[in-house]
Amino acid sequence: MTRLPLSPALPGRPLPGRILRAGALLAPLALLGGCGGGTPLTFDLAALPGQARAGGAARSIVVSEPVGLQPMEADRIIVREPGGSLSFLGGGQWADRLPRLIQTRVIQSLENTGRLRSVSRPSDKVPSDYQLVSEIREFDVNSGTGEAVVDLSAKLIAEGTGRVVNARVFTARVPVKKVDPQSAAAGLDAALGQVLADLVRWVNTAR
Repeated sequence: MTRLPLSPALPGRPLPGRILRAGALLAPLALLGGCGGGTPLTFDLAALPGQARAGGAARSIVVSEPVGLQPMEADRIIVREPGGSLSFLGGGQWADRLPRLIQTRVIQSLENTGRLRSVSRPSDKVPSDYQLVSEIREFDVNSGTGEAVVDLSAKLIAEGTGRVVNARVFTARVPVKKVDPQSAAAGLDAALGQVLADLVRWVNTAR
């Protein structure tokens, strides 16, 4: 486990020779080119699966990239140690910068419900009724409690007026057997899945 430097942000890195999807069967998949010794495993996060249409809400949502403290801006798996200090977990990394990865899974999860007219990113320049903005308050494994913790605050903002229509904090905690890359990624993916389920339900019903 590498002590986390809290100064310059770490840039994302390309995928290594092996990739592990945290939300699937947790079996590493070899990519073309093989895998070298000591190369960190790359883990993905899963979107919610598709659901049958249950009456569209006939509105459009633009999903902004979540913001967070500097350590959350990287592609590293974070461990929160007793006393609150943060460390990067060696041997594993996310498939992208964490905020961008979460943004993508939120968009896919909302799209998969079939309840909205459109779900887009700000860069898509698609007219929308609401903007979903969020903050990653916590996305780490707590080594003291042995839990994967995801804490995300979200606001629905009416486009045009900038009025906050609704706001809520979503939190999930999932036990992890040990603090290693595979267990940490699986726990965080499961916790995010709970948060996504609550968030999607909230977006589809909030007024």
